[in-house]
Amino acid sequence: MTSVSSPALPQLHDALLHIDGRVATLTLNRDDVRNELTGTRLVDDIETVAAWINANEAISALVISGAGKAFSAGGNVKHMQNRQGTFGGDVHAVQKQYREGIQRIPLAMHKLEVPVIAAINGAAIGAGFDLACMCDFRLAASDSVMGETFVNMGIIPGDGGAWFLQRLIGYQRAAELTFSGRVFGAAEAQAMGIVLEVLEPAELMPRAQALAASFAAKPPQALRMSKRLMKLAQRQELPDFLDHCAVLQGICHNTQDHLEAVGAFLEKRSAQFVGR
Repeated sequence: MTSVSSPALPQLHDALLHIDGRVATLTLNRDDVRNELTGTRLVDDIETVAAWINANEAISALVISGAGKAFSAGGNVKHMQNRQGTFGGDVHAVQKQYREGIQRIPLAMHKLEVPVIAAINGAAIGAGFDLACMCDFRLAASDSVMGETFVNMGIIPGDGGAWFLQRLIGYQRAAELTFSGRVFGAAEAQAMGIVLEVLEPAELMPRAQALAASFAAKPPQALRMSKRLMKLAQRQELPDFLDHCAVLQGICHNTQDHLEAVGAFLEKRSAQFVGR
């Protein structure tokens, strides 16, 4: 158990944010356009929530899902056809719009300090699939479909998908999905290691919430430090990484939660963590 006060919720435009204890749930709420990312305010909302969570130690886990029929259909194909919004203008204009638009999502997701679970309901296509791959875990409804489909539209994963996907499943698997642009189901996604679990649609959100709650029940500081270490390990050499681990471990050994965890273990009782 953890004693926290609930922070004030940020103002969102096209998404809903719900807090249950230390677990936040972000629901992409544009079912009218299958929760597409380029023609809505969802980029703003995702970035806002990520920054808000990082600034609020009362939150220890995040679940992301989509309202309605899809997790996210990615980019707006009609806007591509009409060369409008993100997709309009010359080379300089388009690259500027990508940098100031959808590329804010991978940067925000990469900096998130708490475990993030994608609960994939329905379709996760293109940038929507990449958003799921930016999360730490993916649970999928049995009827969901996914695809790194950019090449089918004559474009590339401009949101950083090629960076995330190969780190998730290795170069060869990622290359096959990227070069083919094929759509695949939840069972195959699990076999490839993209999805952790496949569940019946009615079981998806309860399982995602339960998994998030199991992480959020851990000592909050140690949990966030562990997430930071997992990210740091991807880009740092072992000697430097171990030096960083030693410093963070020194911090952990001097926390109230560490002493509480040890005491609870030895006394065979539930721990009461306070985030200090």
